[in-house]
Parts: sequence; C-alpha cells; structure tokens
Amino acid sequence: MAATARLISDRYGKSRVRLMRVTRHDSHHDVDEWNVQILLSGDFETAHTLGDNSKILPTDTMKNTVYYVARKSTATSMEDYAKELVDFLLSRNPQVSAAECVVESSLWKRLTVAGKPHPTAFMRGSDERQITTVARKQGEAFSISSGLDDLTVMKTSKSGFVGYIKDELTTLPPTTDRLFATAMRAMWTYTPKALAAGIDFNKVRTHLREAMLATFADHDSLSVQQTLFAMGEAALAHTNVISEITLRMPNKHQLPVDMTRFGLDNPNHIFVPTDEPHGTIEATITRA
Repeated sequence: MAATARLISDRYGKSRVRLMRVTRHDSHHDVDEWNVQILLSGDFETAHTLGDNSKILPTDTMKNTVYYVARKSTATSMEDYAKELVDFLLSRNPQVSAAECVVESSLWKRLTVAGKPHPTAFMRGSDERQITTVARKQGEAFSISSGLDDLTVMKTSKSGFVGYIKDELTTLPPTTDRLFATAMRAMWTYTPKALAAGIDFNKVRTHLREAMLATFADHDSLSVQQTLFAMGEAALAHTNVISEITLRMPNKHQLPVDMTRFGLDNPNHIFVPTDEPHGTIEATITRA
C-alpha cells in the first residue's frame, strides 16, 4: 500500500532542566539559577516512521549534559554557557543538523546586612526573568536572541489615552492622567558582525534594560503603543550590536474606584489593580 503520510519536519529535546550554579570566589559567591531547554533537529525520520532509535540521543542524556557542561564551563553569561552546550552536542552527534538552547534565568539578589551586600547570602528577586535563545547549524555561525520577561513596572503620571474609536460598545472614558502598569517582555537579536567580534552579554542586557526603563519613566505617553515604540527606539539607539527588538507590553489596568456612592470624590487616588482581562500590545522595531 502506498504511503499515506510524509514527515515534513521534526525536532526533539529536553525542557525545564533546572540548574543552580554557585561560582565561588575568595571574597564572595555568585549564583545563577537557570531553566534550560534543548531542541535538536536532524536525521530522525526513521525513529518516527520505523521506530528505529539508532540515531536518537536520549533526552535523559541531554539533561545530564546540561549539568556536565555547566560543571566544566567558565562562562560568565548564560549566552556563553548556551553556546558551549550547543557546541558540545553538535560535536558529538553528526546526525544532528542543528541545535537550539533556550535559557531562562531567575533573579537572586544579595542580602544587605549592616548596610553592606552580603558575600554569600541571597534573596529571591522579582518575577523578572532573563532569557536567551542560542542556535547553530552544523558548520554555521551562531544566532542569538536575548532579552527579559515579566519585568513589572508602573508609573503614576505622564500617561493618558484619548482620541480613540468610539462606537455603541465603547464604555472606556478618555483620560489624560492614568496609571500605566505593565509586565514587559523584550527580546533583541544580535547582529552576526557583533557575535563574530565578541559581546559582553551581561553588560549589554544591563544597559539595554536601563535605557528602556528610563524611557518608560520619562516618556509622555499618549498610548502604550507610543511608549513601546519609544522604548524600542531607545534600545536601538543605545548600541549597534543588536539589529531589532520585539517588545510585548500587556496593559495591566488600574481601575479608579467610584467613590461617589460613599459620598467621596476620587481624584486618581484609589484604584483596583487587575490582571485579567488586559490589553496586549506587541511590536518589532528595527533600524530605519
């Protein structure tokens, strides 16, 4: 009987491999908590069509590889660690045509004791996560996108929303003075030229984060869209090592409470924070 199905593409790997790394210096320790995903593409068709596993690297082996490479690694950034992990897997598996590694990093901050940062004690930071996706095909250069997610920020001035479409279903009142809260995701793509020359990934992330947050704070916002674009524009203006940036900024509404039922006014003083539903605004900004 003729074949009724054909495999077009496939990949497989291991997800949510959790890793805590402690780097011990004489005067202090550094900690990294990473959540690692590995995905391999390659010559795996017979595993799907015939049940032939002779070219399959077990995902449990991938999990162990995450720890093995971390133990030998001297990388100070998750991007450089991911590059080492990808290279390790490609060098030992010629049946693999491409490997991708996604790393998410949780924030740990040093405890402050007697007014000074403690060298070996930490507290969990906010929900903000640092992210990178590192990929490479056999014999080709790396592609790397990095960024951050769930960076929750708010400002209580310099934000309004007027001039929008109004129809019979519109109940939202216009305002020139509202709270603006969001849990931002930003992902930027490094240029091949910059990757070839070498990048201090931690420094770039810190500076891009600062540039975007400064813009968020100071921008006279007529909409989330306008502020999102201004933040992306500021990131691109800050460095030439990235080619584009994608931002997603959910509008976490802070709803004024109607105090008239209590015989009181509410001059933008009392609000109800809401998470759902929320507006979702996303855009990719590149150089003109």
